[in-house]
Amino acid sequence: MPHPSSYYQTLDVEPNASQAEIKKAYRRMAKRFHPDVNQEAANHDKITRINQAYEVLGDPQSRRSYDYQLQYALDLEAEEVVGESASDRQKRTAAAQEFYRQQRQAEQDVDSQLKLWLNRVYTPINRQINLILRPFKAQMKELSADPFDDRLMEAFQAYIEDCHKALSKAQTVLRSLPNPPIAAKAAANLYHCLNQVSDGIEELEYFTNNYDDRHLHTGQELFRIAERLRRDALADVRELR
Repeated sequence: MPHPSSYYQTLDVEPNASQAEIKKAYRRMAKRFHPDVNQEAANHDKITRINQAYEVLGDPQSRRSYDYQLQYALDLEAEEVVGESASDRQKRTAAAQEFYRQQRQAEQDVDSQLKLWLNRVYTPINRQINLILRPFKAQMKELSADPFDDRLMEAFQAYIEDCHKALSKAQTVLRSLPNPPIAAKAAANLYHCLNQVSDGIEELEYFTNNYDDRHLHTGQELFRIAERLRRDALADVRELR
């Protein structure tokens, strides 16, 4: 169970709650006690505590730091410190300070790794994916006027060639730097997105060779899935920031 004075109790969630569960709990509690929503249950002090709790628990990095402090407080309460000397207290305090220093350094290292990955991998890949997916609807509209028109088909083939180039750049960037563990979910969505894009481009290329509409529709569906995965990766990144 949460510590009696913890932010987890304020939001009425367990310490192992997911970020999504914490966000949901915050919205539920805010709605319950906010005067603009429920005047009968309005409680200014309660709203203040709820906002303070979510400000810490709603941010993954702040939450980790808070968890360390909360666990240390719980450990102290669990200990029976009888006849502790001033020297012992000083040693225990120094040990706690060193522990927090190491944790802060670890958090800073994780933050630096994440920023590096976002700048060198996520952002460039997202840019290349957009170069492929954003023009697709317009390209399909132009081609649908007359797929057998040589000029329109040549333009569509040029688009496919551009897609190949953008995909190749994205795949190279993805392999250029390992993703930090904290970004594993976003990296996985990017990886699967690129796979769907690759298969989609292949289907579109098949269509240019045999004019079979099934390849065109399959390519369209694969691009749709890729776009969903791209949005999922974006949501993952926003949760990390």
